[in-house]
Amino acid sequence: MESNSRGDAQLARASMTSRKQRDGTEFIAGYGKKTGESDLLFIEGQLPEDGDRVMSDEPPTRQLERCLQNLESQLERHSREMNDVLQLTLYLAEMDAYEQVNDTYEQYFDETYPARTTVGVCELLGGAAVTVDAVVAIE
Repeated sequence: MESNSRGDAQLARASMTSRKQRDGTEFIAGYGKKTGESDLLFIEGQLPEDGDRVMSDEPPTRQLERCLQNLESQLERHSREMNDVLQLTLYLAEMDAYEQVNDTYEQYFDETYPARTTVGVCELLGGAAVTVDAVVAIE
């Protein structure tokens, strides 16, 4: 699947219902991309991208807002909503920002939050401070 625009590249980050290798993005190399038939949708590597740039110069809270907005766009493409997110992994390069980022996170979900894992990392793609992966129910 060859991407002609940034939007097409974002589409390639969600799993499909056939067993195949998805195309990667400009930022990744050897990450697993195998998909299969399932009642789950896997959305990987939602960076704080705005157009063709990673917002690495913004504070972590603003970066998470963009990541979650990008996640919402992915969900809309698959006729899903944030309520359908079962599990979210938040990768955070600045653990000192955990509480502020958590406040931002809470604004995107109703009373029932998805299961979440926060992983402290040394560095993220494109110099980002935050990125998210999600597992989404499709049935």
